[in-house]
Amino acid sequence: MDAVAAAQAPPNKARLEQPLLLTALVVVLGMAMTGLDMTAVNVSLDRLSSDFAAPLATVQWVATAYTLALAAVIPVTAWAIARFGTRRVYMVSVALFLSGSVLCGTAWSIESLIAFRVLQGLGGGMIMPVGMTIMTRRAGDRVPQVMAVAALPMQLAPMIGPLVGGWLVDAVSWRWIFFLNLPVAVAALVLAARVLGADEPEPARPLDVLGLLLLSPGLSALIFGLTTGAHHGDFGSTSASVPTAVGAVLVAAFVAHALRAAHPLIDLRLLRRRTVAASASTLVLFMCGLFGMMLLAPLYFQTVRGESAMATGLLLVPSGAGTMLTMPLAARLIVRVGPRPLLLTGLALSIAGTSAFALLVGDGAAYWALGAALFVTGGGMGMTMMPTMSSAMQTLRPEEIPVASTLLNIIQQVGASAGTALISLVLANALAGRASGDEPAAFQVGYAVGIAILAAALVPATLVARHFTPRSASAPTTAPDPASAVA
Repeated sequence: MDAVAAAQAPPNKARLEQPLLLTALVVVLGMAMTGLDMTAVNVSLDRLSSDFAAPLATVQWVATAYTLALAAVIPVTAWAIARFGTRRVYMVSVALFLSGSVLCGTAWSIESLIAFRVLQGLGGGMIMPVGMTIMTRRAGDRVPQVMAVAALPMQLAPMIGPLVGGWLVDAVSWRWIFFLNLPVAVAALVLAARVLGADEPEPARPLDVLGLLLLSPGLSALIFGLTTGAHHGDFGSTSASVPTAVGAVLVAAFVAHALRAAHPLIDLRLLRRRTVAASASTLVLFMCGLFGMMLLAPLYFQTVRGESAMATGLLLVPSGAGTMLTMPLAARLIVRVGPRPLLLTGLALSIAGTSAFALLVGDGAAYWALGAALFVTGGGMGMTMMPTMSSAMQTLRPEEIPVASTLLNIIQQVGASAGTALISLVLANALAGRASGDEPAAFQVGYAVGIAILAAALVPATLVARHFTPRSASAPTTAPDPASAVA
């Protein structure tokens, strides 16, 4: 349907049809599984250190190895989709993640657990971009709705994951953080086999081996350096500065190579389109600012207010509630008002919410007021992510969607890592210069930097598409009968 018809459609027409809803369910299962696993594992590190009698510095590699494997495999996703098709790549990715989860749950040493987390990361890294490709190709004029559905797991994982992980570690065993993935992964595989039609691979194009050798290790080194610097609060150390510098050089070399190559691993020439460039610029600043600040609220509740990890997770629930409210709302409004007004509103809400939280931090701030600020921040997040992604995807040809999905996922990873590293460094320096009892002022400094980055995102956001242009769906070549998919 066209934009006018979509805007005037009765409420029941705004709902996703059953075949598309089933496709969304398949993708969401994979995304939710990887998102929750990543955040749930982080709360188990102390217990892992105790159970394996390993130093915390070694145990940190349980999280780091997954992140680095994820960063290394994302760049090859677009080529794999073109070569093998979305269904095959998605199912192989979920199967790899499933295998890694089983092995992680049965790990007999910290070294074996770290090795199996690499296998998990290789599968998990491809699930998000291939899932976005599946949804976008088949959504047609329902891109905003499916983007809202697909993005929810990744938005809610930082809030829900620590709660689930903390409960499993305390009540059962850390091994069940991994075993919990098994029924979800099996369900995703069964549904994918029945629901996702077999799409034909695109005409073969050569794998950009040089680009792969530059970008995959470059991203891994860059993210490792940023993560190490943030963890130790010292970016001048050799362990942080060297990998960061090497990673930056390799990524820069890839950019130069990709702009000249006939068949680059990721075609950066897509960024010459204003809508894609504006969305990508907004996304990297938003991820850097807001996701960098996401570490501040948990630290504030635990260090300043003395709350437990479980209580902290509950106190962060309003943020997830705000996201759940505004993301589907934005999906319904985007055809009427366009991506740009929603995006600017979302950024304004994010700035307002984080500013309010920063002003309220203190030993005696009311929890209801802090919760309200988090709710507004979460609402801004939900109203920012979906319009940004939809605006970038709406003008792309079907064969360009995997490249754009991969590119946007890389931008999210780098932006979030850079933001976390920057805000961590700012907070560490602010705390170092203050007396005990003055911690809230240090948190306010961290928030000020993050808010400034969010404000900078308003500039490229003004260049995002003013109107939403629905695109036609790209159906699989041999789509199954919808009735048989649910039989």
